[in-house]
Formats: sequence, C-alpha cells, structure tokens
Amino acid sequence: MILLTRLCDLFLSFSRIGLTAFGGGYAMIPLLRTEFIVARQWLTLGEFLDIIAIAEMTPGPVAINAATYIGYKVAGVPGAAAATLGVITPSVVLILIIAGLFQHYRSSPLVRAVISGIRPAVIALIFSAVLVMGRPVLVDFRAFFISLAAFLLLITGKMRPLPVIGLSALLGLLLY
Repeated sequence: MILLTRLCDLFLSFSRIGLTAFGGGYAMIPLLRTEFIVARQWLTLGEFLDIIAIAEMTPGPVAINAATYIGYKVAGVPGAAAATLGVITPSVVLILIIAGLFQHYRSSPLVRAVISGIRPAVIALIFSAVLVMGRPVLVDFRAFFISLAAFLLLITGKMRPLPVIGLSALLGLLLY
C-alpha cells in the first residue's frame, strides 16, 4: 500500500512538473529541487546534484533522465516507470493539442505575443537552475576553473558536449 501511494505521488508530482515546466529539462531543475528536496525531502541536495549530473551525461532528454533516476531512487524500478510516465504524459497530450491549434492560429498576433512573453520566463528558469546547481558545486578555485573552461569550450563551439564532459572528468581526477 505504501509503495502504491509513493508511485501515485511520483506520477502526480512529475505530471504537475511536466505540465508547468516550459523550457525543457533545465527549466525543470528548480521545480524538481523544490518538490523532492524541500517539500517531500525524498532527496538530499548532494543526491539531487548527482542525479542531475548523471541525467546530463546519459543519452536522452535531461527531464526524462532525471525523472527516471529520481523515481528509481525513491521507489526502485516501479518508481522509475511512474516518474517517467508522469513527466512525459502532459507533454504528449499538450503537444498533440497545440500542434493542431498552432497550424490554424500561428499567424495570430495574440499567439505571437504569448510566445514572446514565455521566452524570457524560460531564460529565468534556466538561470535559476544554474544558480541552484552552482552554489554547492563551485566551492573552490578548481571547481570554478573546470566550470569556466567547460563553459568557454561549449559557447565558442570548440568542443561538443560529450568531449567536454570527458575532459571535465579527467580534470576532476587530476585536480582532486
């Protein structure tokens, strides 16, 4: 009975987050933190940061990977399934509805105005995720150096994300 309650909680929590987190996985990070660290206390900040790091490194969307890992941490394989289904269900339903409507109304000034208003909010959510994850991680010069180097390599287009992650891991081994 407790497992079933936990599975329902996971599904509903991730469905609510999936329904309200415009902007994808990075915009979802502050919502995940609030739900699973602050409100439910199912994860510690360290566990959460590890889960986000793993979700970043594995193939697939960050939001789905994070949901799967958090669900697994909370309730094993059934929890992973419940969380993953919870996070994708709102998106699938909404995108089917919106795709049909957007084709018909995409030239509407009202639709363009709504989309223009949502974009800055998405940037704010992503920046919030950077701050939430950066504070406990950037604790010394070495961590700041690795982060800055990775950032510069990514924004200049000098390296793709996977080699940057590998290089950062190597630097972590060497510097720590």
